[in-house]
Amino acid sequence: MTMTLQVIYPATDGTSFDFDYYLGTHMPLVARHMGPHIDSTLVTRGVAEAPDGAPATHAVATLVFKDEAALKAGLAAAGPAVADIPNFTDTKPQMLIGEVIG
Repeated sequence: MTMTLQVIYPATDGTSFDFDYYLGTHMPLVARHMGPHIDSTLVTRGVAEAPDGAPATHAVATLVFKDEAALKAGLAAAGPAVADIPNFTDTKPQMLIGEVIG
């Protein structure tokens, strides 16, 4: 079954997020270390909370893996990417592992 890892970066009061660093340095680091195990990646920038409030999330990264074995291999290789998080944000990311069901 296809698996996902979603990394959610909450936008709480006083937190910051450097999108230039994230896209230019962090995501290539993710690709270098976890990429052999990832089928696809999607990054979404929070722009608003429906219908018209400030976003509750800076960004969400969705990493898609072929199966649980690929997810586990990707997570095992994720150390350098996880260590890099303080270089672009001071928020504490939430991570959701899921099965694709639709």
